Amino acid sequence: MSFDAYIPGATAVGVTYKDGVVLGAERRITLGSMVVSKKGKKVFMVTDNVGAVCAGMVADMQNLVKEVGVYAKLKELEAKRQLKASAVAKLTSVIMFERRFSPLLTQVILGGVDAKPRIWVLDPLGSLLTDEYASVGTGAEMATGVMEAGYTAEMSEKDARELTVSSIKAAIERDSMSGNGIDLLTLDKQGFREEAIST
Repeated sequence: MSFDAYIPGATAVGVTYKDGVVLGAERRITLGSMVVSKKGKKVFMVTDNVGAVCAGMVADMQNLVKEVGVYAKLKELEAKRQLKASAVAKLTSVIMFERRFSPLLTQVILGGVDAKPRIWVLDPLGSLLTDEYASVGTGAEMATGVMEAGYTAEMSEKDARELTVSSIKAAIERDSMSGNGIDLLTLDKQGFREEAIST
């Protein structure tokens, strides 16, 4: 059996809008051509002001989220203030880079709001890239095409939500490793909101 039989697929998306960030991912968990679960959760709250979505090994992402959350909480207790979203992104990058010789097999999109909404994309080695919108996973090419056609910098929350959903739906249509519904996480200065959508 080839190594490809063990590669998990997914589509995860992050979109900034004028007041916040929308993160979304579909629910199908696969290993190669096998559907392991139709109810997998790939959307996470990392801290009170930072969320994440992932493509890849969900177990690696679950452990990464726990570890980053613990280190962030310790730093907040020490500093007596909430960590900025950019600091949480840098912390995540450092943790992933420290494991570069035995990397976490996950691609990550982090989203949060500091002075302005931002998302960061991380590969398994911890490269940290910031952007206004991004997608990762086996459905990323289809999702990115939809986002590039529809994204504007001053879009509303409603428009960002619709763009996130439509980009994931486009990937689901063409990527057999993506499907079975969509989970959304919206973050702004007022807090966060989660939503589940059937497809």
